[in-house]
Amino acid sequence: MDYETIFKALGEGTRIKIVKLLSIKPMYVCELESVLEMSQPRISQHLRILKQAGLLNMQKEGQRAVYSLKEAVFEAWITGFTDFLRQPLETLPEYQPEVNRIAAIADDPSIAICKNA
Repeated sequence: MDYETIFKALGEGTRIKIVKLLSIKPMYVCELESVLEMSQPRISQHLRILKQAGLLNMQKEGQRAVYSLKEAVFEAWITGFTDFLRQPLETLPEYQPEVNRIAAIADDPSIAICKNA
């Protein structure tokens, strides 16, 4: 799972609000405009980012679009991220440089000074 993309998509307050609103019920863009008191282009930009991150469904109804939350994606993402946090660092190959540096700081006199200051 691409945690970085999801965190970037959720890293803006308006997008968090949109996610919360869509967790209650699917909504048309015009509904989001009214509730958030924002222009259609701004709402559409936020929706595009959330959709590209794989967090939203979009269903066309003629000229209009209804957006809804991909709840299963959120649940899988939260579970997956929790599992990721619980994994021992040593088991993650992409973190090997950090594992090595953590081991090295135990003998670093400047770290000992910093910790005892």
